[in-house]
Amino acid sequence: MDFIDEVHVDVSAGDGGDGCLSFRRAKNLPKGGPDGGDGGSGGDVVFRTNAGLNTLARFRYEKYFGAEAGKRGLSNNKSGADGKDLVIEVPVGTIIYDESFKEKVADLSKDNQEFVVAKGGKGGSGNLRFKSSTNRSPRKITQGKEGGSLSLRLELRLLADVGLLGRPNSGKSSLVKAVSSANPKIADYEFTTLKPSLGVVDYSTDKSFVISDIPGLITGASKGIGLGFQFLKHLSRTRLVLLLIDVDGKESKEIEEESQDLLRELNEYDNNLAEKVKWLVLNKMDLISKEKQMKLKEYFDEQKDLEVCLISAKNRQGTENLMKEVGYKLEKIDE
Repeated sequence: MDFIDEVHVDVSAGDGGDGCLSFRRAKNLPKGGPDGGDGGSGGDVVFRTNAGLNTLARFRYEKYFGAEAGKRGLSNNKSGADGKDLVIEVPVGTIIYDESFKEKVADLSKDNQEFVVAKGGKGGSGNLRFKSSTNRSPRKITQGKEGGSLSLRLELRLLADVGLLGRPNSGKSSLVKAVSSANPKIADYEFTTLKPSLGVVDYSTDKSFVISDIPGLITGASKGIGLGFQFLKHLSRTRLVLLLIDVDGKESKEIEEESQDLLRELNEYDNNLAEKVKWLVLNKMDLISKEKQMKLKEYFDEQKDLEVCLISAKNRQGTENLMKEVGYKLEKIDE
């Protein structure tokens, strides 16, 4: 299934039913009083999250959603039936924008969370409502109100505590696989043609967090080059970001320049994201000598901008300690 993480849809709540114009009629009551009932209210359009969903693909072909209208009022002072609400299920992590005003109206980040995006119209009044001491036989009714209509943009963002950011082939997916539970309880998300890894890290007894890689970033991503915007926005919900760099065949200065380039991309897209970066993770240490490992550690320890950790995702060297430190850092953020 192709994944779609941004779609445009139109929604309309149900119109209210019209009021009823009616008078009581019986053999012994040829000219009875008014008895027209009110119209029913139109149904609302409601978005509800479902943790079992992980794609907006259904909206590729379904672009319009309308709730049921309220029924017309009836005689004998009977109100028309209310229209049924239309409930639209979306994945957890869906953000709803009003296209007309270009503003966010809902951020659905919890399972089974509901948001009424368009309210049904109120039912009209039957003629009984207009009976008075001066008008015993009113012929006035009102029509039901129109339901709300909106053009919306739905955007799905990945939900994870920790995000991995790096160039293509830096080993992000390998690291997630190395540190995650054997059977993660979280479904995979498929973004465009690339599929991030998403897993649960158990770093202590009964303590865990969710980690995900983001498809490899290229220079200019913050300006939309490649699929930069689509990828970077998925980091916005994370609480920590780890920069992951492949050290094989690179000198210390090259690694530093690559890390600064990644930080610059984050800053240009959203400076709040750069503040989430706490670690520089140097991967593939198994491919360089012990001497070079020491030199790298010494070089970056002097920088003091980020905590530095050398690992080998492939051989799982240093990964357990790194995940423990990340877990403890998240605990401090929660305090």
